[in-house]
Amino acid sequence: MKIKGLRWWIIGLIALATIINYIDRQALVVLWPSIAEDLYPEKTTTERKEIYAFISVVFMFSYAFGQSIFGKIFDKVGTRIGFVLSIGFWSIATALHALAKGVASFAIFRSILGISEAGNWPGAAKGNAEWFPTTERAFAQGLFNSGAAIGGIVAIPAIAFLTVYFSWQMIFVIVGLIGLLWLVPWLIIVKAPPKKHPWLTEEEKKYILSGQKVKEAEDNTQKEEEYNPTTGELLSRKQSWGVIIASAAIDPIWWLFVFWIPLYLSEVYGMDVKGIGIYGWVPYVGAMLGAWFGGLYAQNRLKAGWNVNKTRKVVITLGCVIMLPALLALSNPGSPIAAVLIMAVVLFGFQTAIGNVQTLPSDLYGKKTVGTLSGFAGTAAKLSGAGLVALVPMLTKGGNYAPAFIIGAVLAFIVIASVWGLIPKIEPLKAKK
Repeated sequence: MKIKGLRWWIIGLIALATIINYIDRQALVVLWPSIAEDLYPEKTTTERKEIYAFISVVFMFSYAFGQSIFGKIFDKVGTRIGFVLSIGFWSIATALHALAKGVASFAIFRSILGISEAGNWPGAAKGNAEWFPTTERAFAQGLFNSGAAIGGIVAIPAIAFLTVYFSWQMIFVIVGLIGLLWLVPWLIIVKAPPKKHPWLTEEEKKYILSGQKVKEAEDNTQKEEEYNPTTGELLSRKQSWGVIIASAAIDPIWWLFVFWIPLYLSEVYGMDVKGIGIYGWVPYVGAMLGAWFGGLYAQNRLKAGWNVNKTRKVVITLGCVIMLPALLALSNPGSPIAAVLIMAVVLFGFQTAIGNVQTLPSDLYGKKTVGTLSGFAGTAAKLSGAGLVALVPMLTKGGNYAPAFIIGAVLAFIVIASVWGLIPKIEPLKAKK
């Protein structure tokens, strides 16, 4: 049996895994008002937020740690088994949330979820590299990246709908089962890599592998010209710190909304889970559109003759300029409809900028150094994100979220300053003379 376009089936499954990833992650966020009422009836609103913030910070640290673990696991066992381990463990961890009785048990299950969910991203990148020629990888990357935003759009109303019929414990079990069901088509379809897959047509196999060989040949000719400094030298360059600081400044804005949109709607507008389901998905539409816009606009400008330096700086700046007034406007948005629409504008600007921030390591250094700088930037981003998430209960006492949004606006300004001030020209660097 041969299947035409098999690579698109596989990237479609990976995109679906990304959607499930965000549904599992968002389940606690949406259900927390009900969980807090059930488990902590004697606690104040601020005390409940502090418990939620602690559990969220545990997840973020585990998530950062898990990216390193699963990057090595996927390289060791391959894409097929790597995804089985990642989504298998995160689905079981999600279902185990039903047994949580307090802070310690929630933190443990959340930590397992964070470590295993992190495997989705190195796994998706590895699957993309295996199954697509170089010319199609950017589009394939966009497909599974948009799964994060689609997951946010789907998760909030879907989980809110489930609360009509099921307890919060049962909802965690149902959501966990969805991930385990995903394993069935994955194991059936992804039998082997492209070179050995029995269902791949000869024409598609040749197309995939020949497209990768051209890239490998280009890589070999460029190897001598690439600048791959030692870690010490990498950290001595101000351009590296421009990337690290920009990443550390922009990432907390995303986590601020991912972790706090439902609680914001609950506390400020008095919404129950059903109300959150009606409104809470709207900001993620902005995120999805921003992810597409940022990539397409950068691609358009490069094709129009702009150099990389001008393109990256203009698109990153545009994204931050969109975020700045929107974040300030959230200090007093008025109606809940206005609030979620302004949030959509913020996340549109965020996604416009973040994709181009993430390409900076490969714009500046050779392939052997990109991972190192990306790792430093990613670690800084998760630590700063965890820091802001932990501060939110203190910043928002009395239901006033304005201080948190003002900090977000300051962070957007820091992104612009670090890119323009510390990276005078975005181009391949050369060794210091």
